[in-house]
Order: sequence, then C-alpha cells, then structure tokens
Amino acid sequence: MSTTSTVDRAFEAALYADTDAALDTGASLLAADPATDAEVARRGREFVAGAWRRGWQPADVVRLVRRDLDDAHVRLAARLVVDEHEEGRDDEHRNGRAPGGGRRQPPSPRWAAQLDEARALAEAGPAAESGPGGDRFSRATTALELYRLLLRLPTLESLDRPRDTGAHPSHHPESRMLSRIRALLAKAEATDFPEEAEALSAKAQELMARHSIDEALLAARTHAKDAPGACRIGVDAPYETAKAVLLDAVARANRCEAVWNEAFGFSTVVGFEADLESVELLYTSLLVQATTAMTKAEAAQRKGGRKRTKTFRQSFLAAYAHRIGDRLTAAAEAEVERTERTEGEGTPEQDLLPVLAARGVAVRDRFTRMFPDTVTTRVRGVSDAAGWQQGAEAADRAQVRARPRLPS
Repeated sequence: MSTTSTVDRAFEAALYADTDAALDTGASLLAADPATDAEVARRGREFVAGAWRRGWQPADVVRLVRRDLDDAHVRLAARLVVDEHEEGRDDEHRNGRAPGGGRRQPPSPRWAAQLDEARALAEAGPAAESGPGGDRFSRATTALELYRLLLRLPTLESLDRPRDTGAHPSHHPESRMLSRIRALLAKAEATDFPEEAEALSAKAQELMARHSIDEALLAARTHAKDAPGACRIGVDAPYETAKAVLLDAVARANRCEAVWNEAFGFSTVVGFEADLESVELLYTSLLVQATTAMTKAEAAQRKGGRKRTKTFRQSFLAAYAHRIGDRLTAAAEAEVERTERTEGEGTPEQDLLPVLAARGVAVRDRFTRMFPDTVTTRVRGVSDAAGWQQGAEAADRAQVRARPRLPS
C-alpha cells in the first residue's frame, strides 16, 4: 500500500469524526508506517496555509492551540508555521513563484514578529517527543488532534490590506520610541514602589500620545497614503469579559475601535499603526498592573477576615477598566490640547484637530466594513461593592495623566 494511501485512510478515519476511537484508528495507521512521516508533515503545512487563506495569522493559531490543546500541540503548530513560511520562501527562490502560483508578498513587520515568536516556541523542545509519551503512536495522535483543530477553523475577517509604496512606513522610524515606551512600562510593572510606577506609567502615556500626534501630523504634511490597519490581541480566561472591556477602553483612548470574539479568545483592534502598537503595549501593561493590584487587594481583605470570591475579582477588573478608560481618554485629550497650544505659540502647523477627526472617520469606516454586524454585551457578575470600589481606586492610582515636562 502506498504512503499517500495510508495517510488518506488515517485522515479519513480521524479528522472527520470526533470520537477517541476514530483518533486511535488513524494514529495506529500512521504509527505502523514510518514512511508516512514526511507526507503527514507536508499535509500539516497545507493545513496551516489554509488557515492563512481563511484570515488567521500565526499568533492566532498558536493562541488557540495553547487554549484548546497541550504544550506538545503548541510546539508542533509552531514548527508547522515556521516550516510553511520557509517552504514558501524556498519555492519562490527556486521557481520565482510561491506555492499555488503568484508571488508571495514579504511578511509585514507584525507577521514577521509572530513568525519569530513561533520559531522560538518550535525550538523550545521537540514536538510531541518529550516525556514518556514520545512514541510513534503518541506523536501521530498529537498531529491528528492538531490537524482536526486546523481543519475546522472558520473564516475570519482579513487583517491584510494592499500595501502602497507611497504610504508612510510608521513602524520603522519609531522603533526607538516604542522601545522606550516598552521599557518604561516594564519597569512600571516590576517596581514595588507605587510612586515610581506612577511616574513611569505617566511618562509612557505621554510618549504614546506624543507618538500618535506626531504620526498624524507627519502623514498629513507629507500627504502620505496612510490607512488604518488591524491586529488581534488575545483576551484570555479567566474574567475575559472584564479584560475585553479594558482592551476596548484602551483602544478608544488611543483612537482605535475594538470588537471582541468571545468564542476564539481575542479582540480585533482597528486603527492606524502607531496607535495599534500603543494599544498592544498599554493593554498588556495595564493588565499586569491590574492583576497585581487585585492580588494585593485580596490579600488585604483576607487579613480583615473576609473571604474573597470570583465576584470580587470580576467587579475589581470591571471597575478598573471603566475608570482607566476615563483617565486614559482625559490624558490623551490633554496632550492634544497641549500640542495645540505649543504649535499656536511657535511656527504655524497644520491644524491638529481636523487631522485627528479625519483619521477617526477613516478608522470608523474601516471598522464598519470589517464588522458590519456587531452586538454589545455587558459584564456579568459585577456585584461586589468592595471589589468595584477597590478596582476604581487602583485605576486612580495608575496616574495615567502625563505630568508637566521638567525645564530643559
């Protein structure tokens, strides 16, 4: 019997049924024939390529596999992501065409970063071979379980947009600025001194707002054909509803729009690239800070004799998201006002408010075209008054408003 025929039989038995018996049948067929390994890997790369055609990106696939399966599946998925990319690049070098015809576009900086993360995961350990379950049957089972998941991925909204050579490449010149912001937020998360965290977070927010305004003005002055893009950010359990609300608040404060996909554990954020980068950085940092503050609040409550519950944590995070959104928006508006005053006192600049308004319209238009049908939801389980109060107080302590600059 040919290798291809064996793989076909194994896939037919295992991938189109949900039972463990069907999975065992397929894994047994593959385990009994070592010659099938190369074909199984090739089909895995095809499944990954199919996910890209349906709008998924490397981080989306890895995130879902991590949520629904095990570490061995994550490493295998990461290996397939990297191998599919390298196979396409090698084919294009040899033939001048990517698999399936046409010329493969170079990966965007965001996609390239996701490939780097997948490569690091793939190299962290041998897929499905660590531990006592590293026999052929176990490896075949891991592959088939992963392929079941990949085969059933639905079509998502495409995040790709045509590249224009006249567009302003915002991600390159600002890399140093974003590195500064990332470093400030990392220090804010790590310090045990609230005053230091406040100063670091304030400076990071100031740089983010300034970065966004500079990008908007530069694009307007140079008539760059800039357009909104989109990215997906993971929103993990537990308390995912409150986390999605926090991400929405951060997005709106940074002139972006967000929509939550509860089933697959992510939110899609639409906005200009500089703002998307700020949203990713700030949401991640605030989530760490909120979790730290919540843990300390729980410890204080336990010392007082009260048993903390899930509703306390849900209420804490919901209040934090609500209050931090107000404060972020106020901080962003203050930076706009400061810029308007500064430019009014110096050399004439293009009016900032019309520029920001036009970009806001562009973001909303892109968001509406991507998501014509959305529904609102509400946070459930927000019934603990102490949790709400302490969450709001933690958001107040975040001190997101930028402090006045020191004289130079």
